[in-house]
Amino acid sequence: MSEPSLPDGFLFGAATAAYQIEGAVTEDGRGPSIWDTFSHMPGKTANGETGDVAADHYHRLDADLDLVAGLGLDAYRFSIAWPRIIPAGTGEINPKGLDFYERLVDGLLARGVEPVATLYHWDLPQALEDRGGWRSRETSAAFGPYAEAVGRRLGDRVKMWTTLNEPFCSAYVGYAEGRHAPGIVSEEASLQAVHHLNLAHGHGIAALRSVVTRPDVSYSVTNNLAALYPEDASSPEDLDAVRQIEALQNRAFTEPQLRGVLPEDLVKDTAHITDWSFVRPGDLERIHQPIDVLGINYYTTGIVARGPERDTVGTVFPGARFVREVPQPGPHTEMGWHLAPWGIYDLLAWAHERYPDVDLMITENGAAFADEVVVEDGARRVHDTARLDYLRSHLSEALRAQADGIPLTGYFAWSLMDNYEWARGYAKRFGLIHVDFETQERTLKDSGRWVAELTARRALTAG
Repeated sequence: MSEPSLPDGFLFGAATAAYQIEGAVTEDGRGPSIWDTFSHMPGKTANGETGDVAADHYHRLDADLDLVAGLGLDAYRFSIAWPRIIPAGTGEINPKGLDFYERLVDGLLARGVEPVATLYHWDLPQALEDRGGWRSRETSAAFGPYAEAVGRRLGDRVKMWTTLNEPFCSAYVGYAEGRHAPGIVSEEASLQAVHHLNLAHGHGIAALRSVVTRPDVSYSVTNNLAALYPEDASSPEDLDAVRQIEALQNRAFTEPQLRGVLPEDLVKDTAHITDWSFVRPGDLERIHQPIDVLGINYYTTGIVARGPERDTVGTVFPGARFVREVPQPGPHTEMGWHLAPWGIYDLLAWAHERYPDVDLMITENGAAFADEVVVEDGARRVHDTARLDYLRSHLSEALRAQADGIPLTGYFAWSLMDNYEWARGYAKRFGLIHVDFETQERTLKDSGRWVAELTARRALTAG
């Protein structure tokens, strides 16, 4: 039986996010983001840790790009920090911020690596949050000029653009659960954020199209869609629980983005929270911009069932009062997430069945494990066998989907390097490359060595 191979034209890469690796939060004109504010609030993050320094990528750019090239990656997915480009969210553009990302893009291209740029990975300028953040239409509108500024500067060299990364987390974890910046607990605010993030996506695509002229450009959005299963597949009540969570996590974003409609069941399920009057005439048409790729971030599965009524304030699923999340058996990652490689196949199949006219891409997939640095023959090594197995099994399932006719065009491992894992601080490590956050020394893990072998052979190996 032959090894699964990476098809011709299939992009294999790794991903990062600006606030999680860059550091240099007050340098070269960068303004504060909601994560700068939130992470400095007592009790909001593990051990009070912040992204002030993170992996110091801002100062170690060239060396880090050499590591990207050393892995043989086809592409590198990174995010651009809005506060570096327009520090106040609106108004004056900061040229030094654009200069940094131009150096990043040019450095990737010089090393033969395709840049994949994400415009928003959660680091909203604090000035916009002070005026309502994603609860406000103003933030959606401000996203357009920001996208235009970046597209005007980099659009001749970046051919794949992503507007938003995981708007689910921005809306629900940031405005409903309050565990992420800006730390607000309001079901109504979270649903406002859902709509205004979608609207920002529409403004962003339109703005990029107005300035990017290269004919091979590709536009996308990335959602962390849920691979959901009922506890009892024969139970109509459990199947309806799946429907309700699917509406909140998946279709609240994909239906406006890809079909220009707001799911009727979502509106009905949340009628006790809001009447959705913040959706104005023309909004759904603006959101529904043609895109080339739907990005999907996958980490684990979810099992739900009908349950007794509960208070959903402070949870990530506003209005799901009669839905019970079912604990899943191990093994689990350090994040407590069930290992389920088959879920990536099922999720790709769900997305393709529902949206057959758009290509798909796995834009994040990875796992946190407790890594240990050892010294062997004078060299530092990290034997992260569990992560290597995770990546191999999940990539294998993704390639199986592609072989079965699902239009999967690429796969990005999360993450290139260990980073600041948001409210969990620095304890949870996802990287192919180990980072000593005291010294900033980088060490290639066994999973990274496996990736380098994979990209050289273009086929999965035993590891």
